[in-house]
Amino acid sequence: MYLSLSWRNIWRNKKRTIIVAASVFFAVILALIMRSMQLGSYSYMIHSSAKLFTGYLQVQDKEYWEKRSLDNSIQAEEPRIRAIENIANVSSVTPRLETFALISFGKNTKVAQVTGIDPERENRITSLKAKLIEGSYLNYDSEGLLIGSGLADMLEVGVGDSVVVYGQGYHGQIAAAMIAVTGIVKLPFKALDNAMVVLALPRAQEVFSCPGLITSLPVMIDNIRYLDQVVEEVGRHLQEKETIMTWDEMMPDLLQNIEVDNASGIIMLAILYIVIGFGVFGTIMMMVSERAREFAILISVGMHKSKLMIITTLETLQVAFLGVFAGILVSYPLLRFMVNHPIELTGEMADFYEQLNIEPLLTFSAQPDIFTSQAMVVLAIALVTIVYPYLFIRRLDPARTIRG
Repeated sequence: MYLSLSWRNIWRNKKRTIIVAASVFFAVILALIMRSMQLGSYSYMIHSSAKLFTGYLQVQDKEYWEKRSLDNSIQAEEPRIRAIENIANVSSVTPRLETFALISFGKNTKVAQVTGIDPERENRITSLKAKLIEGSYLNYDSEGLLIGSGLADMLEVGVGDSVVVYGQGYHGQIAAAMIAVTGIVKLPFKALDNAMVVLALPRAQEVFSCPGLITSLPVMIDNIRYLDQVVEEVGRHLQEKETIMTWDEMMPDLLQNIEVDNASGIIMLAILYIVIGFGVFGTIMMMVSERAREFAILISVGMHKSKLMIITTLETLQVAFLGVFAGILVSYPLLRFMVNHPIELTGEMADFYEQLNIEPLLTFSAQPDIFTSQAMVVLAIALVTIVYPYLFIRRLDPARTIRG
């Protein structure tokens, strides 16, 4: 009976109901778009950086991250790598040998990051083969190297030319070799494209005198929510001098930027909901004031105030639910479209993303908890506005109200 009465009551004044529902409707859509854009961007930032640089977590020597020296390398046992690959929620694992060296061709010399990789495993994470613009990709036994297109331009080198790689190897040994350029890759960031050389892992281990060793074992997972679980499982495969570092420990600047932006986004959402809350509250006040004589007559003929409070509460919740349901119904396909069609950024925003070594794309998220959380916030606002009808009916004097 209460539900039936409240439903009929809200449609007695269709304009008022539509106004309240519309305010909730637009609030839900705006909030969902804002939150989807934020969470989608954060996930993309983390995934993009992890994919190109660190992985979601890395197995490495306890002293490697501070010293970045080949002397702090670890063993690259194939059975252990396969065991980590078989852990639930681990999507890929790739061994890397990373160091820096001088790269020379003719009269030109540049400092570059030299990375030894397992070509097949690396391609699963970074899609490095798709970035090849000239020449051929590496295989596990390749003797040549891949070079970033920016670095190739600075050195004035092309496919088939041989460059000199000169640096320091394992335990201070001299690392020097003349290696042919097998292919040129176009990397998404200038800083990386201008200073990247890639070798097959056995060739890199040979040049830098560290056979069977790697500096890190990056691990990618299929969902960041399982990070703690995967860290615990990988920890069972560690040796005595090894440790696990997660993406937030290796990229603290990215984590700080996400936390600051998330805080500002929550403040903007709070302001939006406060404005909408006052709008809904004002409409509820008007609705109650207009129906004061109706309430007084109902009480006079014997209706308890408690029952009237229940009906007005249901009316408010039903109107809010209409707005929430319509907002989610409209925004879901819109957000699904935006998830599949990210926006390419330009100008200052693109420069900001590149400074963080992130491809300049604005991505969205359509996780179910985004919709449920925003719906709960709107319904909470509706519950707060119920306080006024409750107090109004409680203090209502039927005789005085009927006399006007």
